[in-house]
Amino acid sequence: MSCQSCSTSDGSAPKGCKNNGTCGTDSCNKLTVFDWLGNMNLPNGETPFDCVEVRFKNGRKEFYRNTEKLTLSIGDIVATEASPGHDIGIVTLTGELVKIQMKKKGANPSGSEIAKVYRKASQKDIDIWSASRDKEEPMKVRAREIAIALKLEMKLSDIEFQGDGSKAIFYYTANDRVDFRQLIKDFAKEFSTRIEMKQVGFRQEASRLGGIGSCGRELCCSTWLTDFRSVNTSAARYQQLSLNPQKLAGQCGKLKCCLNYELDTYLDALKDFPDFETKLYTEKGDAVCQKQDIFKGLMWFAYTDNFANWHVLKIEQVREIVAENKLKKRVSSLEDYAVEISQEPVVDFNNAMGQESLTRFDQPKKKKNKNRNRPKPSNPNPARNNNRNENKK
Repeated sequence: MSCQSCSTSDGSAPKGCKNNGTCGTDSCNKLTVFDWLGNMNLPNGETPFDCVEVRFKNGRKEFYRNTEKLTLSIGDIVATEASPGHDIGIVTLTGELVKIQMKKKGANPSGSEIAKVYRKASQKDIDIWSASRDKEEPMKVRAREIAIALKLEMKLSDIEFQGDGSKAIFYYTANDRVDFRQLIKDFAKEFSTRIEMKQVGFRQEASRLGGIGSCGRELCCSTWLTDFRSVNTSAARYQQLSLNPQKLAGQCGKLKCCLNYELDTYLDALKDFPDFETKLYTEKGDAVCQKQDIFKGLMWFAYTDNFANWHVLKIEQVREIVAENKLKKRVSSLEDYAVEISQEPVVDFNNAMGQESLTRFDQPKKKKNKNRNRPKPSNPNPARNNNRNENKK
């Protein structure tokens, strides 16, 4: 059941099925791990690792033990152990890399609590699985209506049916504890199936639903990010970003995970900087820091009685002034240490290809005066006009 259009063509060049991460057989799906040990043989006498990684709806992955010694490869649809009944998923990883993934996620490779793989899914299993998946969207609409009627402070974000259709898992988010005992009774009566409620965080909800971020790319949490670390506003302060909640918050309503990506680089650069609260004492007056340029090593200072006039100093000069202040000495003024910053030349891109301007539609067109631009009629026969003038005389 693997994706045939993703196989390599002649010359070992990948074809690609161009499904952009929505391939049903998981050969190019989100959070897919590349099996870089797939073309390597095990040493003599070594038995392959008997656990596989199986993906379910929206990137949910679990590890299962292949006790039946089935020949499984990436993309195979299998029936796995569930409580109760069985579930249907897609194999995403086999071999020794599964052991590495289990250790990364804190699972014990030799533990006895790992569930089993029953068999490869038959056509009947796949039909039941597909029919159950088709029920999820209309059921979600009706479930939200019931939750609103009961006036519960919760949000139903997604529904996932078990592979055999015997149980439905309702994922929801809530700020406080929710008493959904009556809700489960209404759901069981309405949908005639076993109900399980599972609360998820706002970041997990965004990763399940997916979307496009402000950068124009797919959300990191729904494509490759698996561990959600806490993000503080101090990360934005260290990077000198504006503390605007609308710009710093992602689709989950929390601070963006990408604020942590470059934080270590900024912290390393700030080790050589004096403290932002450093005051400089001069004979002309006291000065406080207004701005920092971390990667150029510059600091802007202004006198307390004239905040409009800023002076640029290098961090070495700031340390020199601080050292003088520690000796109870005042320097003459900041102007003696100020650095002149040269203006960077403005790059003017010439239109070498003869293309029209992109702003040609921004300004309205001026109306032309028809009478002013109308040409005067020419005289087709000047000799006739001369005769008329002579007759008048």
